[in-house]
Amino acid sequence: MREIVLINITGEDRPGLTAALTGVLVQGGIGILDIGLAVMHGTLSFGILVDIPDTEAASHLLQGVQAKAHELGLQARYTPVSEADYQHWVDGHGSARHIVTLLSRKVTPEQLQRVTSVIADHGLTIERIERLSSRVALDTAPAKSKACIEISVRGEPSDTQALRAEFFALADTFGIDIAFQLDDLFRRNRRLAVFDMDSTLIEAEVIDELAKAAGVGEQVSAITERAMRGELDFRASFKERMALLKGLDVGVLDQIGASLRLTEGAETLFVELKRLGYKTAILSGGFSYFAKQVQARLGIDYVFANELEVVDGKVTGVAVEPIVDAQRKADLLTELARKEGLQLEQTIAVGDGANDLPMLALAGLGVAFRAKPLVRQSAKQSISTLGLDGILYLLGMRDRDARG
Repeated sequence: MREIVLINITGEDRPGLTAALTGVLVQGGIGILDIGLAVMHGTLSFGILVDIPDTEAASHLLQGVQAKAHELGLQARYTPVSEADYQHWVDGHGSARHIVTLLSRKVTPEQLQRVTSVIADHGLTIERIERLSSRVALDTAPAKSKACIEISVRGEPSDTQALRAEFFALADTFGIDIAFQLDDLFRRNRRLAVFDMDSTLIEAEVIDELAKAAGVGEQVSAITERAMRGELDFRASFKERMALLKGLDVGVLDQIGASLRLTEGAETLFVELKRLGYKTAILSGGFSYFAKQVQARLGIDYVFANELEVVDGKVTGVAVEPIVDAQRKADLLTELARKEGLQLEQTIAVGDGANDLPMLALAGLGVAFRAKPLVRQSAKQSISTLGLDGILYLLGMRDRDARG
């Protein structure tokens, strides 16, 4: 009678253990049904599910494994698996898989406990937990640290909307980010990434900086804030703000451009996206004059932004059509995907304002970055804790995979 046995080996890791242990299995008719190995801080955890032709062979095999483990200073444990249980495991092969990504400056046991409790409450089974972030020294300043844990789960949530709502509430409570994605082929095969510019790629709203120079800073900032929250129509608010800039001397543009700071993680993100073969684009409701400067700094392929009309050295205050508004951004994403021969599922869109929501909804991976609550709640994913390079974690990339 055949025996199906799960063999678990634990102990101090060192080279050659896997070869030594599997060498005991080199007997006629024994099959490997499943295998997994992990090493954490020098401790090995090795599991192998084997199919043994008969009970006598099973007894002989397990005695051999036990002897070899003892010789190597390891511990061996055996768990019989019934054919019915094994078949149930096989039947689950086609079950949906999802990825839950926990991002924080520092992960705590309470954060992990609360996240995994929500996973269990919605009928999902955890299959794997892996750290994607690099090892961090104990004295690393919190502001510079990055922590990311990726949790692979099996099954369909009982209520996806409720699951996302619970994750959103946890993220607010603990000051962390929690992403929930379908683990499919597209997640690992995206090739176009588009970005808003102001308050996304750069740490400023350029129109607000221009307004300060024109002496209308408070008026314009108030309109910008309401537009980004979705309280005002973007086109109407853009025209209103532009009118307030009428007469601004063009000489301030270079000064403002030189003062613009890239957002945390932007340079790392674009280096890695380029290395992975991505095409990148700025789709901005800001101005092409500044977007082209950001393009040069980050090596971005495409730029679409609004024109800042200047006559006789002065800003006219006229909004030049076509205005890059919410619908224009969504249309541009669709056009770029078509141009690059990609499906929308292969695209990433990142932005912070309500006018970014249509493109975030269209993209395979839409990320609200350091956005207002309304935008965060409406987007598929959001990142507020880490820098832009946190997006790489959502692609499943480990810090050790990065260049340099």
